[in-house]
Amino acid sequence: QVQLVESGGGLVQAGGSLRLSCAVSGRTLSSSNTAWFRQAPGTEREFVATLIWSGNTVYADSVKGRFTINRDNAKNTVQLKMNSLKPEVTAVYYCASTRRGDVTKEDQYDCWGQGTQVTVSS
Repeated sequence: QVQLVESGGGLVQAGGSLRLSCAVSGRTLSSSNTAWFRQAPGTEREFVATLIWSGNTVYADSVKGRFTINRDNAKNTVQLKMNSLKPEVTAVYYCASTRRGDVTKEDQYDCWGQGTQVTVSS
């Protein structure tokens, strides 16, 4: 059984940083793609970034240069480091896992965490 547990969310002022972590069990990172999505109130869930099994990364245009996704194979965790945070990135951030190839599409992911709230104050 695959489980994903997010942590690291919280309240931060604009311009600050946060690091989210996703602990994955039941599936190894080297054989799957692990992504972060987010959903703000009243909006659809959107793709943020993914770490492909090979180590390559894909980012949404809106976060390029400010967010970094990486992994710790020994701990089987994926982190999302978010810098220069803006109020508009306030959302619930979800970790997701898939063995399919279209890594930016929400419907390709079969396992999801419960999410962690990120709030950026102005």
